Amino acid sequence: MRRFFPARVGGGRMSVWERLVKPAKGGDVARVFHLLLELDADDRKAVAAQLPRHLSGLRTQDWWSWRHQLRPLRLAGVACLGGAAAVTAWLFRREFQWAERDDERVILLLRQRPAEWRADVARRIAARLRLNDMRHWEVAAALVRETGIEPPDGDAFMVGWLRALDPGTAATDPLFAAFAPRLFEIDGLGEALPEQVGTIARLVEDGLLERKPVIDGIVGRLLRDGPSALSAVVVLHDRLDLDIDESAGRARDYTRLLPAGPVAVADLALAQLRRLEEAGRLEEELFAEAVEALAFRPEKKLLRAALSWAGDAVLRDARRADVVLAALSLIFAQDTLALQERAVRLAVKLAPQAGQAGREAVRQAAGGLPEELLERVSAAYGGDIAAAEVTVTPLPAVGQGPALPAPYASPEQLVRAVSAREVDPHTFERLLAGLVEWARRAPDALREALRPWLEPFDPVFFGHDREDPVHAVRRVFLAFASPEAGDSLPRPAIRQPPTLGGFKQLYLGRADELARSFEQGDGYPVLLATPTAGSGHVDPGVLLDRLELLEAAGVRALPGDLVQALLRLPRDLPDMCVRRARRLTSEAGRACAAWMRDGGAPDPRVTVHLRSERNVSYLSGLRSVVDVPDDLPEELRPLYRPQAGFAYTLEWWPLAMPSHPEIVAAHLVWMMSIGIDSSDAQAQALVGLAHADGPLGSAVAHALACGMGHANPAERAAATDALLTLAARGRVPAQALAQTLTKLVVEGFVKLNRVVSVLDDATQAGAHEAVWEVVARLLPGLLPQEGERPRAGVADLLAAGARAARIAGVRAELPDVAAVAARKGSSRLVQEARRLQHLVALPEKSTL
Repeated sequence: MRRFFPARVGGGRMSVWERLVKPAKGGDVARVFHLLLELDADDRKAVAAQLPRHLSGLRTQDWWSWRHQLRPLRLAGVACLGGAAAVTAWLFRREFQWAERDDERVILLLRQRPAEWRADVARRIAARLRLNDMRHWEVAAALVRETGIEPPDGDAFMVGWLRALDPGTAATDPLFAAFAPRLFEIDGLGEALPEQVGTIARLVEDGLLERKPVIDGIVGRLLRDGPSALSAVVVLHDRLDLDIDESAGRARDYTRLLPAGPVAVADLALAQLRRLEEAGRLEEELFAEAVEALAFRPEKKLLRAALSWAGDAVLRDARRADVVLAALSLIFAQDTLALQERAVRLAVKLAPQAGQAGREAVRQAAGGLPEELLERVSAAYGGDIAAAEVTVTPLPAVGQGPALPAPYASPEQLVRAVSAREVDPHTFERLLAGLVEWARRAPDALREALRPWLEPFDPVFFGHDREDPVHAVRRVFLAFASPEAGDSLPRPAIRQPPTLGGFKQLYLGRADELARSFEQGDGYPVLLATPTAGSGHVDPGVLLDRLELLEAAGVRALPGDLVQALLRLPRDLPDMCVRRARRLTSEAGRACAAWMRDGGAPDPRVTVHLRSERNVSYLSGLRSVVDVPDDLPEELRPLYRPQAGFAYTLEWWPLAMPSHPEIVAAHLVWMMSIGIDSSDAQAQALVGLAHADGPLGSAVAHALACGMGHANPAERAAATDALLTLAARGRVPAQALAQTLTKLVVEGFVKLNRVVSVLDDATQAGAHEAVWEVVARLLPGLLPQEGERPRAGVADLLAAGARAARIAGVRAELPDVAAVAARKGSSRLVQEARRLQHLVALPEKSTL
């Protein structure tokens, strides 16, 4: 056979590897592919011997300089590596994950191998597939079809089949025959079903999928998934448009879907059950179970639907009165005035038909109703129904932030911890402190524990990202274990913390200076800045102990370590610590004594502005301006200059300066504001901020407002935790927070309904007094004037205020609320204003 390779180049015979690697380095995929098709067995062995070494060498270089080689090198491994396991592992190497697909070429190369070998590769690829990494599914599927083996039943492989499902080819596809009966058993169904609802409906219409098993599969999957049920399954159910007989045969299953399914599932089940009831096809037992299940739901939409259905159903059959009244008694407990009124109205209407069970259920539940509604129910059901006592939830006690983890007990434990893929700020501090501790106590044992890092040495483990805290810590450990190995890594371009802006660099700069200390052979006996409390604070007595240890050892304090330690001192310092600091003689000791004497870093005035740049979202948001004091030390000035920039370490920042929450919040607000509708605003930083000491003003109020107005419930939950912590510490900035929320709501930057959800959650957790203080200051700026259309969420805000006021037992004059309550009409806004006004109204003065 004619060889594709030239025999000689430049007068010397080239090896097969040299002939292949030249076009590969140039990124010539087509040429490499054709060369690979020409190789014989010996050539493939020769190339296979070189490939791993060549790829490992590339990993030490900049990725951008060799990324074009990925596709040809991947093809070379497919063609030349010998075993099925080796080829599969090669395909899934991390380096190739971003390379453009070459499925057709890969399949053509694999066809050069025996069928049994290809079947082995197919099974191995299928086993490696993950829902977040479906590389080479097409390759595995092609090999399965060609070799005729039984299709692998891994979940990811079946998801790949569903994604590729085509009505035009399904009839002849062996994968369809194998997987179609198990369609609704796929755990990862939600990864592919939303895009394939129409395909499945068409397959049912064409008769390729049997209708009854599909409907059974849909209902069974909804039951199995419960609260996690997929909306796409509901859409498919609706597309199939069941007839009355198909629905009747599944009535019991629909009833079972009502208690826990998502709203979309409950809507589906309710529609089917109501349809059956109206047609006289629903058993009374199931009607009672369904109405009761709906009455337990928290969603207002479902409760309104339950009231509507119950009212209509009892008109069709008066014998259902007690069943309906039992459900109404459950709705009495819903703290939504409009729902309570509807339930009371229906209960009063049904009083003449009520039996003993229905009357007793109503009387027992009515005590929690607002006074006016309670009087109406009492009058219809025999009188003398007493109002229920208000349950008050106490606020939980709080300390100085989360409990600090214990120090690492051995070098081996320390090394395991630093090998983790992620690190939080407390772990960062714990790792650096553990390194310094064990480097002093047992340096040889620590180096031995770190030996697997060095043999063989893998630069990728230490990373190319110069601002990744994980890589920053690993480089410090490498500097201790093998300073010469660290010389081969790119040096992070990080200057010392006194000249850096932003809190992230305080951490990175400290790691860099500690690494330099180990590389120079100096060592460092103790870290000054390691927190002694979960809030990030350093106990002043402990800091003085550490400074005395450095003085005794004759070691100069690392600049960044000293600056961070001073920033972490609490605001209130015992006199004995101030006097003790004066006795220190080192440069660092004198700096600490001056810091304690002068009261630490000054508190600046922070002003926050809202900017809105049309069509340029990254310019929009909140910007902080800090009035930098004239006498501020030069090394602290960068920390008083908030900058706009993306960061994913916001939860680290409060621990860097725990005695100055306004300065930290000034840095937080821009990032939190531009991410208010995303999933990565990192509102968890607010929890750390809530444990800080020092004045809380405009910056903290704006940061907290962003968390309360976040689109993501998880981020709002973090804001709720922060509010609870502030309430427990008696530090909620109610006036500043109310002013901020009013401004942001009026400007349309924050949605009021999201804020109300946080306030309600805080009330239920015991912060009712703090919530009332905020709501009472919010209402005047948000209630509509006469003739003005109310903004969305104001009625909910009034209801939230009523809930907090009722628990707190407050009495107050609210002229703005009274003005709304005095208006004509029965809109929800007016109703909620009347309820709140009635709750907090001051007793009338006696005229005697």
